[in-house]
Amino acid sequence: MSQETLQRLAEVLEERKSASPDSSYVAKLYHKGLDGILKKIGEEATETVMAAKDGDKGKIVYETADLWFHCLVLLAQQGLGPDDVLRELDRRFGLSGLEEKARRGTD
Repeated sequence: MSQETLQRLAEVLEERKSASPDSSYVAKLYHKGLDGILKKIGEEATETVMAAKDGDKGKIVYETADLWFHCLVLLAQQGLGPDDVLRELDRRFGLSGLEEKARRGTD
């Protein structure tokens, strides 16, 4: 997924915020609120893990796409977008994972 694709998708997700829950899947998710979106992310994360355990590369890609999509819905619902995550990843670039983790002060 290119940055352009992420941006186009973010624009569509933003448009769906004002749509009727009967008109689109995303509008229905927004209508369910944060808990509904988080439940869906949990389901998609579990399906991604199961696909990886099965070793089916096609399923891994498919389920990861679902997981990313639902994470983008969460970001939009929270007034964030893919650029916010990309900036954070860019900030971490060049840092070792151990160093970045130590800066956060968590295990």
